[in-house]
Amino acid sequence: LGMIEVLLVVALFGARSASVAAEWESTLAAAKKEGKVSVITDVTASLRDALTLDFQKNYGIPVELFGSSGREVAPRVAAERKAGQFLWDIYIHGSTTALEAMIPMGAFDPLEPALILQDIKDPKTWRGGAIEFLDPGKTVIVMTPFQRGTIFYNPKLVNVKELKSYKDLLDPKWKGKMVVDDPRRAGPGFATFTFFYLHPELGPDFIRALGKQQMTILRDYAQEVDAVGQGRYPLLIGAADFVAISRAKQGVPIAIVDARQLKEGTDLSPTNGNLALFNKAPNPNAAKIYINWLLSKEGQTIFARANGYVSARLDVPTDHTEPWRVPLPGAIKTYTRAAMQVKENLQPLLQEVFGSQ
Repeated sequence: LGMIEVLLVVALFGARSASVAAEWESTLAAAKKEGKVSVITDVTASLRDALTLDFQKNYGIPVELFGSSGREVAPRVAAERKAGQFLWDIYIHGSTTALEAMIPMGAFDPLEPALILQDIKDPKTWRGGAIEFLDPGKTVIVMTPFQRGTIFYNPKLVNVKELKSYKDLLDPKWKGKMVVDDPRRAGPGFATFTFFYLHPELGPDFIRALGKQQMTILRDYAQEVDAVGQGRYPLLIGAADFVAISRAKQGVPIAIVDARQLKEGTDLSPTNGNLALFNKAPNPNAAKIYINWLLSKEGQTIFARANGYVSARLDVPTDHTEPWRVPLPGAIKTYTRAAMQVKENLQPLLQEVFGSQ
């Protein structure tokens, strides 16, 4: 570049930086007047702290956080909106709930207009060279796509080296000794069975065979993990990673099978690491500040560490989690709209195998 071009570039970026700083300051001032930001999410103690403490400390804006399972979010929000109540600013939750209920409900605004910070807008910041959106309307950002845990076990009761393929779960010795998160409902159980269904070496025949193992079906993530941690069952299929990781940190004997030792690997999913902005948000400026903080290197590092997840930001460390969690090229994605479309074939199969709900 010649001197004139250099001066033009400096002027352009200087003006852009000044514009960004001005937008940030005016948004932050308006956010402080609003007085809070309301977040609806899944919740553990570590996740609650991650989504509240540092943000409140940095910006002086209280976070009103409501914890609810994905199965409960959509009916709650739908009922509130029917009554003319618009109570929430931010959604940090699952992809199935977003795709099948929240987006069809028209609950979210497009996210790109809420992005202020330049590094968030920079495609080079993100795995795959761009922010990944869950939907064509670009209302939901996929923050943490990672290789998900699918088999959970009590290390006091299971020799994990014996598990080299999902087909090892068909061994008669596991009959009546496994818990599964109900795969007929949205959640990690459904995601796991979607993976089984989509995998060319597993598919419907494997699902039918697994169904004959007399598994205990549960619907509460904490109960599922505790059933294994307390030694009532040695194995758990399709648990919520963040609950198992949280319990393990507390000393509960619960562990996750390293996907690298499983012949078929595991699926790629953000689990509850999706971000959306509610339309008609009561605190729109505070919501913008929160979104930009959460998508920053600092926010993503805190969020990923709390959950044991891998951020889609390339500059966020992964040393807090197992190496097998980092996304692999070509891994089966169970969180996309295309994956959801197998549901019309998968659900009848699950009803056949496990009975009606």
